[in-house]
Amino acid sequence: MSNGTKPLVGILMGSDSDWPMMHDVVKTLATFGVSHEVRVLSAHRTPDLASDYSKRASRRGIKVIIAAAGGAAHLAGVIASHTILPVIGVPIKGGALNGIDALLATIQMPAGIPVATVTLGSAGAVNAAILAVQILAVDKPMLSKKLLEYKVALKGKVISGNAKVQSELKK
Repeated sequence: MSNGTKPLVGILMGSDSDWPMMHDVVKTLATFGVSHEVRVLSAHRTPDLASDYSKRASRRGIKVIIAAAGGAAHLAGVIASHTILPVIGVPIKGGALNGIDALLATIQMPAGIPVATVTLGSAGAVNAAILAVQILAVDKPMLSKKLLEYKVALKGKVISGNAKVQSELKK
């Protein structure tokens, strides 16, 4: 988001092939007006760049990092090992195990190196963005208000969906 404000959320991907999924993070953060930046960094192919990013993120104003990777999926853990910022891991579906390997690699962190891990698929990308907004909202009342409005809208969708199903049942 390049609206002139410093990014609060860093969005990292292990490969540009993760972009179609991670675009949902960008769209969701934009909905809440949260500034962000996006980078492709690999825990294995560019370890020095990944380490450097995580070490400097806080000094640049980043408050939360969202890191997505498939396969071995070590990006979130490597990032978390070099920063005190909250890190949210998004395991990417694909490969021989359809993302289960990425999920396990993202959640299996040693004590002291936490990575909040969301689900596989597009719901995971959206949930990572929402979790980042919730973290930021702790001291940003305007974001808290937007989150409450978001939850009300979700409730409205369920109520509307129920009414539609009930209407169909009466036919």
